[in-house]
Amino acid sequence: MRPRPVLTALLACAALAAALPATLQAQDKKPADGKEAEFKLPPFPADRTVKQSTVLDGRTLAYDATVGSLPVLDDKGKTIAEVMFIAYTVPGKDRPVTFALNGGPGAASVYLNLGALGPKRVQFGAEGDSPSDPAIARDNPGSWLDFTDLVFIDPVGTGFSRALVDEAEAKKHFYSTDADIEYLSRIIYDWLVKNRRLEARKYLVGESYGGFRGPRITHYMQTRLGVAMNGLVLVSPYLDPGASADGDLSPLPWMLTLPTIAAANLERHGKLSDAAMADIVAYTRGDYVTDLLKGRSEPAALERIVQRVTTLSGLDADFVRRSGGRLDTQAFLREVFRSEGKLGSRYDANVTAWDPFPFAPQQRTNDPILDGIIAPTTTAMVDFITRTVGWNYVGRYNALSYEVNSAWDRDSKGRERGSVAQLRQAVAIDPKLHVLIVHGWGDLSCPFMASVLIVDQMPLMGDPARVQVRSYPGGHMFYSRPDSQALLRSDVRKLYSAH
Repeated sequence: MRPRPVLTALLACAALAAALPATLQAQDKKPADGKEAEFKLPPFPADRTVKQSTVLDGRTLAYDATVGSLPVLDDKGKTIAEVMFIAYTVPGKDRPVTFALNGGPGAASVYLNLGALGPKRVQFGAEGDSPSDPAIARDNPGSWLDFTDLVFIDPVGTGFSRALVDEAEAKKHFYSTDADIEYLSRIIYDWLVKNRRLEARKYLVGESYGGFRGPRITHYMQTRLGVAMNGLVLVSPYLDPGASADGDLSPLPWMLTLPTIAAANLERHGKLSDAAMADIVAYTRGDYVTDLLKGRSEPAALERIVQRVTTLSGLDADFVRRSGGRLDTQAFLREVFRSEGKLGSRYDANVTAWDPFPFAPQQRTNDPILDGIIAPTTTAMVDFITRTVGWNYVGRYNALSYEVNSAWDRDSKGRERGSVAQLRQAVAIDPKLHVLIVHGWGDLSCPFMASVLIVDQMPLMGDPARVQVRSYPGGHMFYSRPDSQALLRSDVRKLYSAH
């Protein structure tokens, strides 16, 4: 998940309160003598496992649910952080294992866990959902647990995971692109060693900024830690930050968002389909980009753009003309629902909330989905960890940490380069690696069109089916819709069956 756009372009693709994270609140101030401050944090409980079951495809599946932690060590062997994980494992031989990460930076893995692929599911993120709805975890018909064990990792500063060093050291060791990839890769490696699973088939799933992490972790583990992934699933990934930059010159930012805006309009009229979207994609990479590039050299080009974009978007022609056919995401999300006094979400353009400041020149409130998902996911996850499993810790649980997001190193050149290079290299290194990239049609934070263009520019490297892009109805968390979640599960099973 990505935070609101005013915080970063990183919480997916283009989108933690005021208090310091619990891990930093508890630290003592540095003494006057210059010695390192001691952290007097309550210890993490020992790993704890309970027996659970879920009904999946009409049969009862028994599994072990484990909440535990792994240390992060510095180069001198000192523990500088503790990372919490939740693992769901089914007894049996030759079971694959899948590691799951969300994004942000600053998001815990709760969204993939309780929303997409874990054995239990809590409803959130769809139109009509309320933060005060009962956070009831029910059997998840879209779970992947029948064909793979699942390990959900909360990066430092998210969930209950915590740094054991001061803020400056935490930023150095955890809150930048390269440091983030290196310690998370080591956590995956350490879990495999601890649980004697190095010989298992291994998969990685990352959502949003977790999708940015996915190719980099895969490549780092291949080339530095000596562990190869069999498959990679990137959910609403944020692969190339530069793609949405420099819209004054490049047509690319407008190419990325127009198909999503058109998909949202089609969905509002009950006309969204693969065939309709294929036509829109063809227009976007054909006449639309050609006319954008012509600019003032051909005045008729603008009129062609305005006419077609007005039809595709459902917006007023004067608004489209004033925008030059270049629809800014936040301006669109206010304009399309302005007559209702509502705002659309950049994470799903057709999920709305009331605009508390409708007469302000710019949007003054946070994204409708981001503010609405904190309560149900936090309540359900803390209840599961502390009551169901009995892993009792008194610290604050950060489902979405704005503090981590604010502390992130925005000047990291590694982030600016994106993860496309690592995706290409990981696929080139391993001719058996399969990659599935999945999006919601209505996601304006990480538009599907970016992944379509990225994959189309990759060399084939053997079988073109090894790297695929799939899109479904819905937004950033399209899995909040049962039909789209079922399509995801079906496509993922095909990827796993390739091995």
